[in-house]
Amino acid sequence: MAKAKTYYFCQECGYQSSSWLGRCPECGKFGTFVEEVVQTVSPTKLLAGNEPVSVPKRIQEISYSETTRLSTRCGEFDRVLGGGIVPGSLLLLGGEPGIGKSTLLLQTALAMKEIRLLYVSGEESEQQIKMRADRIGAGGECYVVSETSTQRIFEHIDSVKPELLIVDSIQTIVSDAVDSPASSVSQIRQCTSEFQHYAKTTGTPVLLIGHITKDGTLAGPKVMEHIVDAVLQFEGDRNYGFRVLRALKNRFGSTAEIGIFEMQANGLREVPNPSEYLLSQRDENLSGAAIAATLEGARPMFIEVQSLVSSAVYGTPQRNANGFDMRRLSMLLAILEKRCGFKLGSKDVFLNIAGGIKVNDPAIDMAVACSILSSNVDIPIPPRACFAAELGLSGEVRPVSRVEQRISEADRLGFERIFISKYNAKNLDLKRFQIEVVPVSVIEEAFRALFA
Repeated sequence: MAKAKTYYFCQECGYQSSSWLGRCPECGKFGTFVEEVVQTVSPTKLLAGNEPVSVPKRIQEISYSETTRLSTRCGEFDRVLGGGIVPGSLLLLGGEPGIGKSTLLLQTALAMKEIRLLYVSGEESEQQIKMRADRIGAGGECYVVSETSTQRIFEHIDSVKPELLIVDSIQTIVSDAVDSPASSVSQIRQCTSEFQHYAKTTGTPVLLIGHITKDGTLAGPKVMEHIVDAVLQFEGDRNYGFRVLRALKNRFGSTAEIGIFEMQANGLREVPNPSEYLLSQRDENLSGAAIAATLEGARPMFIEVQSLVSSAVYGTPQRNANGFDMRRLSMLLAILEKRCGFKLGSKDVFLNIAGGIKVNDPAIDMAVACSILSSNVDIPIPPRACFAAELGLSGEVRPVSRVEQRISEADRLGFERIFISKYNAKNLDLKRFQIEVVPVSVIEEAFRALFA
């Protein structure tokens, strides 16, 4: 047995030091070093057979064929992954406790009936997994085992020989190669490296579930995110039924795509057309509501922006935004006051993106500005009008990308008018759209067209 040694690890980036440090020299965070007793032993053989011998080749001599991806039988999941799961890839899924990570992967496992799949759980018993499977709907070649040791997990892998491996979660798995407790920096790094070794040498894809910290980032060292091929974030508000799956890192596809699900009693349901759910159905036309044409990856999506502007009761006006960047809201309020002459410095401004989702597309700037002004003057915006433009600091209306897709989707949903930048309208054939396209150059033109 090797002699045990004490090291200090940074919980943020995994930096190792022989002594305690107040500030991490790698990531610059303060107070992140924790003490761990590490006793490195000779790891057992994880895979049977001889290791493949690597031979350097000239890049012109390397040949490859198009890789066939494994379909998850879920269109929203495949969209985020870039078309499916790549063989030999290592994927990491993170999210808040209770958001539906285990439900999503177990539902995916039960839907992939044509392949043999092993579901390893270190958090739940086999009976608990069976109860969830009965609620979702069982089926398929899905094997379940409750285990936390990587050595025993690989023994089960040798007997089952799965075509897909799911581990729930990486923070509960321990390896005998490192003598430290579960969820420690060294254990997470070692276990992730072992699963990466297994995935790359056998071509079997591995899906890992990871915990997140209080500030919403994935728990564990940053080196874990560099090891995996894709980092997926499952997010949403528990008070709403919608869940959003987005890719923070993807070596085999785009990171701009999102998948939208709805949590129901029998599991997660795909939402192929989120615009119909995110736009509220109301009988009366009220002030402070504007429809924005946003774009997530290649999918146009229409959301409702709601604003409430009222006189400040206290000395300092309140500013609050849900689903929208607070700093960008402050910038838009400054534009409206400086360039357009609207006195909002003494008003409380509350902004909400309906549906509980978060939007970062700058194309909703005009919708936010018009929504705030509508609530300020208490005049409703026409219900069949929508917006797709960015605002500059001088009050000019700037063009946005893929405006034709936004206009086509607005036309399909039955909108009558869409406001865009005049620089977007220069190269467009407006006659092929039934919807009225209103090009504007400054924000005042949109205000005059809406409120006369």
